[in-house]
Amino acid sequence: MSQKYHITVEAQAFYLEEHSNAIDDQYAFAYRITIRNSGEVPARLLTRHWYITDANDHVQEVRGAGVVGEHPHLAPGEEFTYTSGATIRTPYGTMRGSYQMEADDGTRFDADIPEFHLIAPRVLH
Repeated sequence: MSQKYHITVEAQAFYLEEHSNAIDDQYAFAYRITIRNSGEVPARLLTRHWYITDANDHVQEVRGAGVVGEHPHLAPGEEFTYTSGATIRTPYGTMRGSYQMEADDGTRFDADIPEFHLIAPRVLH
């Protein structure tokens, strides 16, 4: 059953070895996000809110307007994909968050970004 205001978010993370430095405790990751309007009303992405947590439970909280300089407007069934990045101090971490959306009828609602893992190769056995 469809919901009037419903956005689904899928994430995939990639370790960036060439931008990482284990000696300096800097582990770089790219992540690809696909935002899909699975609701019944067109909506625009207004803001993002991320929690980036490393293996030492150090949390970076990031808030900002739009994503990669854009405020995608999605009709029902449409999707928007973008790639961005994050750097943490450990070879393992997680990201989760939300996007604030505004439907064409003026209703604002949050779209949850499910938690996903940042994992450098050869870290977990």
